[in-house]
Amino acid sequence: MSFAYVNGINLSYEVTGTGFPVIFIHGFGSKQEIWKPQIRELSEKYKTITFDLRGTGKTDRPNYLYSMKMFVEDIISLMNFLQIQKTHLIGRSFGGMIAQHFALSYPERLDKLILIATNYGKPDTEWVEILKNNRLEEIKLLEISPEQAFWNKSRWVFHQKFRKKLMENPKKIYFDLFSAEDLIKESTINPSRTQDIINQAEALKTHYTLKQLEKIQNKTLIIAGSHDRLTPKSCMKDMHKKLPNSTLKIIENAGHFLTLSRASEVNKIILDFLEI
Repeated sequence: MSFAYVNGINLSYEVTGTGFPVIFIHGFGSKQEIWKPQIRELSEKYKTITFDLRGTGKTDRPNYLYSMKMFVEDIISLMNFLQIQKTHLIGRSFGGMIAQHFALSYPERLDKLILIATNYGKPDTEWVEILKNNRLEEIKLLEISPEQAFWNKSRWVFHQKFRKKLMENPKKIYFDLFSAEDLIKESTINPSRTQDIINQAEALKTHYTLKQLEKIQNKTLIIAGSHDRLTPKSCMKDMHKKLPNSTLKIIENAGHFLTLSRASEVNKIILDFLEI
């Protein structure tokens, strides 16, 4: 793990592999470790860069309200620090929202764009309050019972068939990388705090890109889960219609955390797209 001092914060990042750079942006209150199943395969052909957004993981957590512009500028500053002129960008959920703003702000620094289980937001902020409050409740429960917090969250992020497998055997290893027990343990390491969630959620209040998506000319891959309860495939179909150079792939029987539960399929779709 390395650190780059950018925009007044120490930003935690990790570089794996060599080749054309691919930067990964994790989700709301998540951490860069969520990308392990993708890094293992993509780093065989590309220079992969994961990092913790400000307010998460090992990156600094300054206590003020964040904005989409701050997150985008952190990525640009990290690219400059690593002397990367142009990159492929992969964002999941909240990370996919940040990726959209990056593409709109710095199209010349972006090659291909990959959006996974994300959305274009809404003009009102009610949805942000719901998302924020749900995450805050999860944090409270995490302090009391990490196991219960994980299983509660699993109802929303995994397809029921995969969740059932996790519950039947929490020790079972998937993709030679993780088990349910591993995911529970990981959730207790450098977890988000109440103020971190409040600060990050502020950025979501200005996320509404539907009317701007047609400006993104970069080749774009959209990956949706058929049973995603947090970012429905219908929303990603709408994004596909608006993005002029986009390809839409829907993975059947998959939920919001399809990068974990369906890692092999997701990785193949990504690699095929990047190699076109």
